[in-house]
Amino acid sequence: MDLKGTNFLIVGRAGMDFYPDPPGTRTEDATQFVSCLGGSSANIGVALVKQGCQAALVTRVSDDAIGRFCVNQLAHYGIDHTHVTPVGGEARNSLAVVETRMEDHQSVIYRNGAADFEMTVADVEAVDYAPYSALITTGTVFAADPSRTAAFRAFELAKEAGLPTIFDIDYRPYSWTSAEFAAEVLSRAGDMCDCIIGNDVEFGFMAGDYDKGLEKARALAATGKLIVYKMGEKGAITFADGQEVRTGIFATAALKPTGAGDSFMGGFIAALANGHSVRDAVLRGSANAAMVVARVGCAPAMPTTDELEAFLAEHPGPKE
Repeated sequence: MDLKGTNFLIVGRAGMDFYPDPPGTRTEDATQFVSCLGGSSANIGVALVKQGCQAALVTRVSDDAIGRFCVNQLAHYGIDHTHVTPVGGEARNSLAVVETRMEDHQSVIYRNGAADFEMTVADVEAVDYAPYSALITTGTVFAADPSRTAAFRAFELAKEAGLPTIFDIDYRPYSWTSAEFAAEVLSRAGDMCDCIIGNDVEFGFMAGDYDKGLEKARALAATGKLIVYKMGEKGAITFADGQEVRTGIFATAALKPTGAGDSFMGGFIAALANGHSVRDAVLRGSANAAMVVARVGCAPAMPTTDELEAFLAEHPGPKE
């Protein structure tokens, strides 16, 4: 996968995250919360921008105070929100209530009538794809129409413009009508992409058998795709140019289990775009993930390039 530049178009949601405060508080015991930008695609955008890239988001937000909060936060982080469109009626922005704790961690996600699922083909056709280096999206965008049809149309338009397409499987059962339908749609999306990132469970899900996830990743890589097969504490196997690259994870004092996937994606793609080798890009993505799970929030926790370099200087090698 050849990235000619550092300007990325991201299709997917922006939402609001609530964190019980102070860190360690259980949601049911909380009397105050900290709010911040959330949503996988928005988080990836923040990670990219903080490491020297540009990012633009295509999505829908609710035409209310929460939707405006999301747009204001995108602007705060320097993400282009030209193609973030408000939608009225009963659509509501996604909301995640997420605890900053590892033990008995609870995350409650509100996605009923989600505004981002209202994204249309017209929304993605209004974008000029030529200035961008790649199109990035996550599996959530395919869970409902009209968003699903719009996202597939965005893939087609990106291909026509010569843009690589990058896909984080990001399977979340609560967003789908059935596991069988999800497997069919996500596999179709994967077939259209140049780069696929997912964990062992997600690749197994796409294969229709959790024991065949690695086999599925290898099969996809054999078609020329860049594949990152993540295995949690066991690290990752990256398939690139006919090679299998195994990498470990960085030890960290985690405060929460959330945010690792989005931070990995942002760090990995930013590293590739800035000329790092595939192996180094995976390690930088892994370092990003280690840093974010040790901090409060997702978007605000994304490290800058200077913070990442300082972390790598203090942690010369990952845990294999």
